[in-house]
Amino acid sequence: MLPRWSEAFQGARAGRSQAVRSPRSGKIDVVWLRLEHGLPVAVQIENLGPQFKLIPCVVLSDQPTDEEALAAFAAGARGYCNTHAAAQLLVQIAAVVLQGGLWIGESLMKRLVGATGRLQTSVAPATEGETWSRNLTDREKQVARTVASGASNKEIARALGITDRTVKAHIGSIFEKLQVRDRLQLSLKVNGHSLKD
Repeated sequence: MLPRWSEAFQGARAGRSQAVRSPRSGKIDVVWLRLEHGLPVAVQIENLGPQFKLIPCVVLSDQPTDEEALAAFAAGARGYCNTHAAAQLLVQIAAVVLQGGLWIGESLMKRLVGATGRLQTSVAPATEGETWSRNLTDREKQVARTVASGASNKEIARALGITDRTVKAHIGSIFEKLQVRDRLQLSLKVNGHSLKD
């Protein structure tokens, strides 16, 4: 166990996936799988065994890449992050996964959000998705459109001449008003794609 893992999850246990046969005493809420170099992600997730199939799995990578993240999700992972993530981030990831969400990381999220914007411009008329903005202020509309283009909070702040803190406040308000959970859902809504629960 790395020190930050112990800090995030007191009482957690670590072991090699080949040695894990069944959950020991106590309930296991999330399985955290640190990838071994040279083995495909799908094989490593499969090596966990059938007793862990119904338990959410978060994959930890020493050298994370978007391609590896996609392979992890294709193999059934519910989260993907850097092995050396801060304890606070690990706690946040666990909370998202335990609530039924996916933790995909900033880089992959940015790619997905950007892709929804490109998809919108190629298949939907520009006015089709504008009903989403009825309850937003003009500034919130600007922020929402910029988020939907794939920009980070720092890029939005720079583009609109506002602080990072103000961007976060606008995004929180936008999420609440539009009843979306994350940037990807916001991007889909802004870019005219229907959201299914």
